[in-house]
Amino acid sequence: MTQERFTDYKLSTDITNALNGLGYTLPTEVQRKVIPLVLEQKDLVTKSQTGSGKTASYGIPICELVEWIENKPQALVLTPTRELAVQVKDDLTDIGRFKRIKATAVYGKQPIAIQKTELKQKTHVVVGTPGRVLDHIERDTLPLDKIRYLVIDEADEMLNMGFIEQVETIINKLPRERVTLLFSATLPEKVKNLASNYMKDPIDIEIKATGLTTENIEHFLYEVPEKDKFQLLTNVTIIENPDSCIIFCRTKDRVDTVCQELDDLGYSCDKIHGGMEQDDRLAVMNDFRRGEFRYLIATDVAARGIDIDNITHVINYDIPLEKESYVHRTGRTGRAGLSGKAISFVTPFEGRFLNEVEEYIGFKIPARLAPLKEEVAINKAAFETKMKKQPTIKKSKSENLNKQIMKLYFNGGKKKKLRAVDFVGTIAKIDGVSAEDIGIITIQDTASFVEILNGKGPLVLQTMKDTKVKGKLLKVYEANKK
Repeated sequence: MTQERFTDYKLSTDITNALNGLGYTLPTEVQRKVIPLVLEQKDLVTKSQTGSGKTASYGIPICELVEWIENKPQALVLTPTRELAVQVKDDLTDIGRFKRIKATAVYGKQPIAIQKTELKQKTHVVVGTPGRVLDHIERDTLPLDKIRYLVIDEADEMLNMGFIEQVETIINKLPRERVTLLFSATLPEKVKNLASNYMKDPIDIEIKATGLTTENIEHFLYEVPEKDKFQLLTNVTIIENPDSCIIFCRTKDRVDTVCQELDDLGYSCDKIHGGMEQDDRLAVMNDFRRGEFRYLIATDVAARGIDIDNITHVINYDIPLEKESYVHRTGRTGRAGLSGKAISFVTPFEGRFLNEVEEYIGFKIPARLAPLKEEVAINKAAFETKMKKQPTIKKSKSENLNKQIMKLYFNGGKKKKLRAVDFVGTIAKIDGVSAEDIGIITIQDTASFVEILNGKGPLVLQTMKDTKVKGKLLKVYEANKK
């Protein structure tokens, strides 16, 4: 039997070229089932585990279906966390790179003025958390009249975080003629109600897995008194010696404490929790994704939907109080067919929470005896060698794609009455350059940014130093370079 490829779908060359650049060749199961139906503009309820490739399953057809010429947003993606909103925005930008799809992320803890400025630009897709999306709708800074596609991503987590009412308020403000796509790892009753109340004959898709966790993950636990947890953590990390590990704690204070204590011992680590500034949270996630450090200590803010390659271990320093969180946390490892380990620390007073988790996932988590001193001593040399070794920095999947793209900065924008068409008209007249070589254009008050595709950046940069735009000679540099 011949395997399906992305080229088998009705996709334009702009989209397939981007997928090739991203290294996407064979679609995952959720992509095989979802992409053709979204291209046919069907409503879908998709039950699929984290790590199954679902962002691309809706991102690819949405980038295909939106019309470039339309200035107002045509698709709205709702996500439970800010980190996920930024990640989805980046993924959609990569997939739609050669079609010049502009995706914008809106979320709390970032100045709303910055987002308002972005939303004034031509924007095809808006990705955001429900609270901030609603804020923009109420301020009339997010036009909804052209929205044709709504994605509710991680719907069960929206429910857990208390966002379902906000999601319903948003849905009631959207045009009725639209395609609605709902994705969820689990389907609680309230999520099912959302589907039945607001979707048109949705097609149910379920990506089967072994229970609620993938068979690629080895689960086990240690029973430990609260006072001995940190010593156990250091012993377990020496024995396991992970390449990349998330340590989940219940509170931000605990995250701060554990991270500081590990840092004092020389661990390659950093932290993320809801009390941090948003820019700091994004910077930490980007560094972890690149492999700048090995141990991320986190609250559940990092448990949902964050796609990071090859996390080998997840350690529940504190067992989650909500059974669903166990699935979301442990789903950070064992992704994309790789194997992983999920290790939980359980104190004598947490049996009830453990029982709820085991009942939910459908199997008993085997208990192990704490590592012996002799075991720890034997493994310590290998652990210390890895600690001293510089981590291998991973390339992002979009690096290949972006090699042929140069972003140019021009020192003129709206205040000089410049529009995107002025840049296109001027740049497309350069010998050897056409309109197809021009990517996303962002016009700000006093500056403009123009992406040049297909390796034509150096030629355009050189030529535009002596070429006027709408009668004005502008300074031009490669953006983001000192």
